[in-house]
Amino acid sequence: MTFRVLVSDKLAKEGLEIFNNAPGIKVDDKAGIAKEDLLKIIGEYDALVIRSATKANAEIIAAGKSLKVIGRAGIGVDNVDLGAATRAGIVVMNTPDGNATTAAEHTIALMMSMARKIPQATASMKAGMWEKKKFMGNELCNKTFGVIGLGNIGRIVADRAVGLKMRVIAHDPFFDADAAAKLNVELVSLDDLVERADIITVHTPLTNATRGLISVKQIEHMKPGVLLVNCARGGIMDEAALLEGLNSGKIASLALDVFSKEPVAANDPLVMHEKVICTPHLGASTMEAQVQVAIDIANQIIAFARGEPAKNAVNLPTASPSELQQLGPYVDLARRLGSFCAQLINGQLKKVEVQYWGEVTEHPLTAISQGALAGVLTGAIEGVVNAVNARVLAQERGIELVENTTAKPVSAHDTGICITVSGAQTHTAAGILIGGQLPRIVSLDGVAIDAALDGHILVIRNVDKPGMIGQIGTVLGQGGINITNMQMGRDREASEHLALINVEEPAAIDALAKIGGVRFAQQVTL
Repeated sequence: MTFRVLVSDKLAKEGLEIFNNAPGIKVDDKAGIAKEDLLKIIGEYDALVIRSATKANAEIIAAGKSLKVIGRAGIGVDNVDLGAATRAGIVVMNTPDGNATTAAEHTIALMMSMARKIPQATASMKAGMWEKKKFMGNELCNKTFGVIGLGNIGRIVADRAVGLKMRVIAHDPFFDADAAAKLNVELVSLDDLVERADIITVHTPLTNATRGLISVKQIEHMKPGVLLVNCARGGIMDEAALLEGLNSGKIASLALDVFSKEPVAANDPLVMHEKVICTPHLGASTMEAQVQVAIDIANQIIAFARGEPAKNAVNLPTASPSELQQLGPYVDLARRLGSFCAQLINGQLKKVEVQYWGEVTEHPLTAISQGALAGVLTGAIEGVVNAVNARVLAQERGIELVENTTAKPVSAHDTGICITVSGAQTHTAAGILIGGQLPRIVSLDGVAIDAALDGHILVIRNVDKPGMIGQIGTVLGQGGINITNMQMGRDREASEHLALINVEEPAAIDALAKIGGVRFAQQVTL
C-alpha cells in the first residue's frame, strides 16, 4: 500500500530525493500551496511535511482524514495545533538537532561583531571614511559570558565560548549543577548572572515566564557597558527596556536576530540605533541546516511509514502507528497536567510522580509518563521538548520520575491520571478524559474541582468569606478580561476557596494578588 506524502512548504531537494527513492512512498511537492487548496486535498495524504509557512491548525487537521504524521523540517512547531493533532492520533515530528549548531554559531558571530564593531566599521568604510580610532573594540578572552538557558543551542553556545577562553556562567532552573560543571559552566541564579556577566545571551523558549525576562529591573543591575544577544525568540528581552538601556549607556551594544513583531517596521527605533547589530531572523539560515532538516524529516517519516517507532515526536511517545489512536488522548492529558503543575511552581523541580488508576493502566504507562515529563519541561528549556527526549532531559536536570498504579481511585472517576510535581513547592493535579477525548482537571492539591485543561487558566486561592468572587470578577472586568468559565472548590481544612477561571487572554495577576483575602494567584497557559 502506498504511503502518500504532501510537501506544502519549500524543502531542500536532498529531502525530496530521499522521498522519491523510497519504496512504497509517493511524494507530491506543492510548496506554497494556498490554504483553500490544501484543505481540498489534504484528506488524500498520510503525511504532511511543512516548514514555517503552512499553518497546520485544527481546520487543516480535521480535514486530514487519513493523516498519520505531520513533519516539521525545523525545531519550532508554533504553527501546528498540537492538541488537535494529538487527539486525532496524528504524530507531530520535528528535527530538533538539524539547525542547533547553525543557531549557536550565529549567536557567536553576533557577539564577535559587537565586540569588534565590525558592521559599523564596514558601513563607515563603504561611506568612504577611514575612522580607525572610532571603532576601538574589546577582547572576548577572559570575559564573563552569561548564558540563560542550557538547551541544545545554549549548550553549544557555552561550549564555543569555553573554547574562546571565556568564563562561562549560566542560569537554567531545570539544569543540574553537576551536569553544568561537566560543560565547564558555573550554574548561577539569574540575579547573579545579570550582575556578573560582561556579555549575556538568551536561549529559552518564549513563555509567560520568560516574556520580558530581561527587563528594566535586570538591566539596572547589569555591568555598565554590557553586551546583549538575542537569537532565541523576540519578546524574551523587553524591547522598550533595551532601548532605554542603550540610550542611557548601560548597554554598550545589542545584537538581535529576533523581534517581538516580525517583519520589523522600517523605522523601528532598535533597528535604527547606532549601537544595535541586527539580522532578519537568520539563526537557522544556512545551506547546511536547510539541507540537514530536509534529510532528517524525510528519513523520520519514511521510518514511521515502515512501522518503526516515531522519532522526535513532539506530541507522542515512541510508538508504532497502531498504538497512536489509543495512546494519544492519555498522553495529551498527562502532558497538560504536567505543564499545569510545573507552571505553579516557582523554582527548581526535583521530582515528578505519575499515578494511574482504572482502565488507563492497561496502556503502556511509561509512554504516558514521558508525556507528563514533556509537559513539565516544555516552556522551561529551550527548544521543543517531546516524550521521546523528556526522560533524558529530566535526568540531565536531576529530576526524578516515579510511576505507580493504585486500585483505589484518586477521584470519584473510574479511571484517570494524577501528577505530583515537587521542588521549591509541591502541587498535585488529577485529570480524566471526557468521552475518552477531552482533558479535564478534577482535583488540585486535594481540592475537588472540574475544569477544562485548555487556554489561559487563572488559579486563585482566597479566604472563605462572602464577596471574594465579586471582587475577583470586578478586577478582571476592569482589566478587560473576558471570563469563559469559572469553577470553584472548597478547602475546608484551610478555610479557603480554590477558583479555576478560564479566560480569553492573559490577565493582570498582580492586580488579583493585591485583593485582600487572596492568598495565591497564578496564571497557567496550556
